[in-house]
Amino acid sequence: MFIDYVEIEIKAGDGGNGAVTFRREKYVPKGGPSGGNGGKGGDIIIEAHHNLSTLLDFKYKKKYKAQNGEEGGNSLKDGKNGKNVIIKVPVGTMIKDAGTGNIIADLDEDKRSIVIAKGGKGGKGNSNFATPTNQAPRFAEDGKPGEQKKIILELKLIADVGLVGFPNSGKSTLISVISAARPKIADYPFTTLEPVLGIVNYKNYQSFTVADIPGIIEGAHEGKGLGHKFLRHIERTKILLFLIDITSENYQEDFDILNNELKSFSEVLSNKKKIIALSKADLLEEEKLKKVSKEKIKNLDLHPGVQDSPLFIISSVTNYGLDELLDYLWENLT
Repeated sequence: MFIDYVEIEIKAGDGGNGAVTFRREKYVPKGGPSGGNGGKGGDIIIEAHHNLSTLLDFKYKKKYKAQNGEEGGNSLKDGKNGKNVIIKVPVGTMIKDAGTGNIIADLDEDKRSIVIAKGGKGGKGNSNFATPTNQAPRFAEDGKPGEQKKIILELKLIADVGLVGFPNSGKSTLISVISAARPKIADYPFTTLEPVLGIVNYKNYQSFTVADIPGIIEGAHEGKGLGHKFLRHIERTKILLFLIDITSENYQEDFDILNNELKSFSEVLSNKKKIIALSKADLLEEEKLKKVSKEKIKNLDLHPGVQDSPLFIISSVTNYGLDELLDYLWENLT
């Protein structure tokens, strides 16, 4: 199961109280104050790890609490600090304040971390409050409470290329051919129900990543279909590859619908570099394929962001045009 949005509660440890004690030794009947300081409460730390790919664990555990600091002891012994709690999340996880929605941190690199809730400071023992006029203070300082808050974890996959297209446009087949990803493939809409990330091994041991999201339909940005839920996963990509079924009656209309949905969802997406590929070329005979290329493509308005890119014709079944497409993607990623 793929989970990319959760809300959790976190509570850092409270600081330990300072101690009120006095020296009691055989030959020191009236010893001075000897209360130690309380230990600091444990922090809550969130750290990104490349080997994680979903927020599924947080579906079953939604509350996290760090250890409290120990109270101070006698003979000037300070209490131990509370242990930190480290919460591991996938790379690409964004942390938001649940109340305001404001972004607190974006963990977009492996091992990047943040102290999301600080433990409370330990209280001072009575030994810290002795003065010439009060040599035997009978009070100490209480520890401070640790920070407590509700946060949202929102995962955005990090990929170089994002695949965009209607349901059943050939995105899953393409990513299964050019990478080791094995999404479910069938001849009906919404085969892909969750994002799929594939690594494309390019020439000379080089590679780049491609993200496939569920197909987009008109009105996706308003919550229709499945695409709206996963559009965030292509916000980080460098290039958007539009796949349009070569048997479509109107390439221009298909592209405009897809492009408008992205623009309505996010200005970030609308400004990405865009490349268009007509997929499923194997469904047309060679002569008809040439005719389609001349008649339908020549008048296609590619809009700013894609007008300088060649338009590719590909087949993931026969590998037709894939080498040229991958070469172009690599050139624009490096």
